[in-house]
Amino acid sequence: MSELKELIQTADWKTEKHVPAIEAPDKIKKGESVKITVTIGKEIPHPNTTEHHISWAALYFLPDGEKFPYQIGRFEFGAHGESTQGPNTSTIYTSPEATCVLKTEKSGTLLAVSYCNIHGLWQNSKKIEVA
Repeated sequence: MSELKELIQTADWKTEKHVPAIEAPDKIKKGESVKITVTIGKEIPHPNTTEHHISWAALYFLPDGEKFPYQIGRFEFGAHGESTQGPNTSTIYTSPEATCVLKTEKSGTLLAVSYCNIHGLWQNSKKIEVA
């Protein structure tokens, strides 16, 4: 029996189109609101077709010294060119990118997970320091 952790893949987002890129400052001030953007296919565009697409992404924050992460946001990407006329007949496509705002008084690690309907789960992380 497989464990979920065995199914999550990682790589460098600059060379692998499935890995979520996390854009956030390396250092923030205590209690400061900070924008965080998660993009899948930032350097190498991911196909966004009915047959092959990113379905969702989720962003978590694990404060230093804590056991469990907080879910910051979950983003559904629902338009992939499908319509009642058939696959890839619509002109509506969702780009797998989302931005949210976080405030924290603790340093920690941002964790992003994305799901490709063909290639499964992908993860990335980014450390942020609070001054």
